[in-house]
Order: sequence, then structure tokens, then C-alpha cells
Amino acid sequence: MNPASPAIDTESVTALLERGRTLATPVLRAAVDRLAPPMDTVAAYHFGWIDAEGHPTAGDSGKAVRPALALLSAEAAGAAPEVGIPGAVAVELVHNFSLLHDDLMDGDEQRRHRDTVWKVHGPAQAILVGDALFALANEILLELGTVDAGRATRRLTLATRKLIDGQAQDISYEHRERVTVEECLEMEGNKTGALLACAVSIGAVLGGADDRTADTLEKYGYHLGLAFQAVDDLLGIWGDPDATGKKTWSDLRQRKKSLPVVAALAAGGPASERLAQILAADAKKSETEIADFTEEEFASRAALIEEAGGREWTSQEARRQHATAIAALDEIDMPEQVRAQLVALADFVVVRQR
Repeated sequence: MNPASPAIDTESVTALLERGRTLATPVLRAAVDRLAPPMDTVAAYHFGWIDAEGHPTAGDSGKAVRPALALLSAEAAGAAPEVGIPGAVAVELVHNFSLLHDDLMDGDEQRRHRDTVWKVHGPAQAILVGDALFALANEILLELGTVDAGRATRRLTLATRKLIDGQAQDISYEHRERVTVEECLEMEGNKTGALLACAVSIGAVLGGADDRTADTLEKYGYHLGLAFQAVDDLLGIWGDPDATGKKTWSDLRQRKKSLPVVAALAAGGPASERLAQILAADAKKSETEIADFTEEEFASRAALIEEAGGREWTSQEARRQHATAIAALDEIDMPEQVRAQLVALADFVVVRQR
């Protein structure tokens, strides 16, 4: 983000992400294979395992941050990383359930540099496959048949409900002229923080950790999720389309009340006031009218957000949430190597290329 940002231990993070992907993917594929046709192939397309014609591909299925966290979570509780695999898969299934539905609701046509599921296979399949992935997530955990699996399922279902709450808030905010910073942080805590919090506690719960340990790990994950979302909000306006796989100014096209926008509107001053006037007028326009905006019109709105301080405030908020996440790790005992790896992953989330 800038020279003051934490340095990333790239080698360590790459190894953690690869381990999460390697251990979780076979179980994830087996779970998807349980789906009835054509949902199994639609899901495989979404995960990047096949192309639109059904041919195998080495497509991008995401960074696998959540599976990596679930495996580390098990180790934080003194268990083997493999104990966290069902949790890693369950969280990844819920995450992708949300992506399938979000892409449809937001009208996103691209994800990971490919057409989204609803664009290729239609809205009905996007809805059905998303629902099926959520059901699979609970099935994967409950079939373990242990008390700890039941505890893990309760945490996952609560996180899912909060995730859905956050998406509902996000959509409702698009049609409001003003949203407070506090409301935006609550929404993003639900939409992103809750599932990351679950990811970093679910392995520990499956490994028999007590609630205090799991709750503290969730605190780390929640604030890490807020840091992650703050960076994602910056990418949503100023990110390079070649890196994000989405259109330029993607969040502005969708009229999202993301952190940079909300912070800019709350800042006061000429740029903030001018931005408020423009966005109030935009709120009365149809989606077709917004779609007809030129690149220059979106660029001018982004420039006002930056001039009002929204971009810098969001960068600083990412750092604040990152620091809070790291501090939570000091509240419980865990192997030093595991703590160092959790710190490395947090650094990676905040210093992602944007």
C-alpha cells in the first residue's frame, strides 16, 4: 500500500496458500461431485476446474485464503492441520455460495477473468448451485458426527446468516443518499468479517479448542476481514482491471456505498459536498443511464472521492483493522510458528496489489 505497510513474507504466504489449496481441493471436488447434473458441472465451471464447454482447465479458483486459515486454526489449537480440512471445505463452499449469488445480484459479468456463472449458465443455475453449495457445507461438517462438528456447524451457520445480512445491507445502501461510516463498517463486518472469523476458528473447534480460544481466533479473523474488505473497496474503485478481473470503476458503476465513498461523504469540505450532489443525482438515474456513463464521468467521481480524503482514510482503516487483528493473537497461547504464519497471512491481505 505504501512504504509504511508491513513487509510480506511472500515465500511463507505462498506455501500456506498452496497447502490450503492442496489439502482442501480434493475434498472440495468430491463434495461438488455429489451434486445432481447439471449443477455439478456448473459448480466445476465456477471453481475454474472446467471451461464453458466442459473441458478441464487450470483456471484460477481463488487465493484460498480461507482454507489456509482453517488449517492454521487447527494448528493453533494443537491439532494436526488435516483436522481442519472439513472446516476449510465447508467455509470455502459457503464463500462460493455467496459469490454465485452476489455476482447475479450485482450484475457482475466477470469473475477471475472469466464470465460469471449466471452469464454462462443463466440466473436459475447460479441460484440453484449457490443454494446447493450452502447445503453441502453443512453436510460436510455434520457427517463427521462429533460434538465438535456440531459446534463448528453452529459457528458456520451463524457466520452465513451474518454474511447474508451484510449482503442485504449492501444492496439497500445502494439506494440511499447517505450511509454513515459506522453503518458501512457494520455491513462489511457482516459481509466479509464474519466468514473470515469463522474460517480462522473452525479448525480449532474441530480440534477440540474451548470457546474462549475459538472466540479469540474469531476476533482476529473478524478484524482481518474488515482489513481485507477495506483493501477490496480500494480495488473496487482504483484497481487495475487486469488484476481484479472486473471492469474499471466497478463499485462506482454499481453505486456501492463502499468505505472510500462513505468516508469521503462524511469528510466535509468542497469536494465532499460536490460528490454528495453528484451521487444524489446519480441515485435518481436508472441502471441504463448509469451504464451509459463515460469513463471520464466515473473517473471524475473517483477523483472527488480521493480529493475528499476517502481513499487515504480507507487505506488507514485497513491498517487499523490489521493492527487490531494482530493484537488479538496475543490473547491466547499458540505455537510461535503458527502465530508467525497468521501474521504473515494478515500482512498479505492488507498489502495485496491494488
